[in-house]
This record gives sequence, structure tokens and C-alpha cells, in this order.
Amino acid sequence: MFRHKLLFGMLPLCLACFVSANPVTYHVTVNTSSVTGTIGSLDFNFNPGLSATQSASLQILSFSSNGALAGSPTLTGDVSGTLPSTLTFDNATGFNDYFEGFKFGSTLSFDVSLYGPAISSPDGLSTSGSTFAFSMFSDATGTTPVLTTDTTDGFAYVIDVNLDGTTTATSFLPTSGVPEPEAGSLALAGMLAVAASSRIRRSTRGCASPRR
Repeated sequence: MFRHKLLFGMLPLCLACFVSANPVTYHVTVNTSSVTGTIGSLDFNFNPGLSATQSASLQILSFSSNGALAGSPTLTGDVSGTLPSTLTFDNATGFNDYFEGFKFGSTLSFDVSLYGPAISSPDGLSTSGSTFAFSMFSDATGTTPVLTTDTTDGFAYVIDVNLDGTTTATSFLPTSGVPEPEAGSLALAGMLAVAASSRIRRSTRGCASPRR
């Protein structure tokens, strides 16, 4: 099934944040009006890479929607909590996943907060980062992705924790930009986006973020 796949390889043009001693928080809002009334499902996962990965944690906060959660969630690995309350993930095991049925309304939103040694104090020794992925499905079993242009893994949003402690966010929603980091990181992200745009105009080549 799509929801059991991890993301490897290269990602499209994306947004990065510098290392911070504080949690890095992204706000994600999704317009789901095109699938209003659909009985589907949501999936959140946060997983380490294939080789040595430094410790990191993640929380899903402030989940809100005019849709409705349905049934009992399925938790796999280092995950605790239930929506709409806080979910907490660690990357200590290979697959850490939260899956729950959902009747779509017209919108949903949540915050993604990343923290831990991999972000606040990169060790310079690890050889893999960690990846958060959010997916939506038009069926209750999580086999048919919806509202995504990612035909390989079915992800809607992805956030990578890089080896240098930065984070990189990518949106696969059909008409949306990447999720934006909040507070001080937002201004920095804007400067990085301008710089990236300038490099593209000079080189006429696409820009991709290397996966760790």
C-alpha cells in the first residue's frame, strides 16, 4: 500500500531553514473542498533513513478540520497520542506511523513541530536524516492517494531533517506552495527562496534538494 512506502531519492525545488535550538514549526493548511464528503483516511509518519540517523522527534499540533475523524487509529512504532490532540513521534525505530479514517470536509490544518539533537546539535557523524510525510486517501484502507501530484509514494507534504540540522519542506498538493516555517524562520526562508530563484535564472537549470 502507498502509506507503507518511504521517500528516497531527489525532491523538487524546496524551502530550507537554518539550525535552531528551538523547535522548527511548519503550519500546513489543505483545501479539501474537492473531496468533501469522501470517506477516506489520513496518514502521518516520521522515519529515519537507511543508515546511521541521529535522534529527532516530531509533534503534530493544533489539528483542525470541519471534516470528521472516523474509527480507531492505527499506531505503529514510536508514536503516541490521538487526533485531534497532540501526536508525538520519535525516529528510534524504522517505521513510525499514525493512520486514521477520515470523512473529508472543506479544509484541514495542523502544525508540524520538529526538535531534538538532529536539529539543535547535529553530530557530524550520522549518514542519514529523517523524513516526515503526510498523506491523504480517498478510501478507508489507505490505498488510493488523493490531492497529490506524487504518483510514486502518494505523499501530500514532506519535511526532511538534513544532516546539518536544517529542515526542507516540499508540497505535492496540486495548487499549493510548500508549508511555511513559522516565526523567525519565515523571513529566512523568504531570503533563501529569492536566492534560489536568482540561481535558477542564471543557470536555467532546475534546482533539487539532495536527500540525506
